[in-house]
Amino acid sequence: MIKDVKEILLEVLQATLPIVVVVSLILLFFLQAPMSLFWQFISGALLVITGLFLFLVGVRVALLPIGEMIGSELVSRASLFILLVAAFIFGLVFTIAEPAVWVLAPLVDTASGGSIEGVILIIAVSLGVGFFVSLAILRILLGIPIHYPLAAGYVIILVMSFWVPEEFVAISFDAGGVTTGVMAVPFILAFGVGATSVLGGKSTVSDTFGLIGLASIGPVIGVLILGVIYG
Repeated sequence: MIKDVKEILLEVLQATLPIVVVVSLILLFFLQAPMSLFWQFISGALLVITGLFLFLVGVRVALLPIGEMIGSELVSRASLFILLVAAFIFGLVFTIAEPAVWVLAPLVDTASGGSIEGVILIIAVSLGVGFFVSLAILRILLGIPIHYPLAAGYVIILVMSFWVPEEFVAISFDAGGVTTGVMAVPFILAFGVGATSVLGGKSTVSDTFGLIGLASIGPVIGVLILGVIYG
């Protein structure tokens, strides 16, 4: 446990300290910003480092083991229907909890002049992720090569992009990035690893690590459907 904590702390420092140093040099020597602004930035950076460290410890200690356990137990004991429903629910709730979604939603609300409410966007994105996480798990169970659903998904996106306003196309691809956030990725990947670990003839690496790529199609299509409705 102590070794894991040290590794996580080192990873966080390696990821954040270069950014802190570069921004600090820009503030002090190029922009000649007041010291109050500099110390405000340093305080914020320390809070970010501390929060990221604690979050990653929580992921390593709880989210990953629990995700693997739930995935393996559901495959071993539950029916296919329950497994897919569980995958949908996990994709839904972890996307709602994703910080990136809550950053994107008010910005879209502001940029659209209130015509696209933040709550509606969050619901559309979360439903899209939940549906495609279920689809990704079904693909693993059926042994379908990942390039088929990926190709079909992006063909649907391409066709829909011609039928919605341009602003929805831009928003949809930004929304697709929420599936690579700090909440969704660890649990969804762990869930997939747990599911494939008890399936004979399945490769944990080749099957699980296409899961996020397929799930990222969901938010794009979800927002494009909003475009059809609002457009």
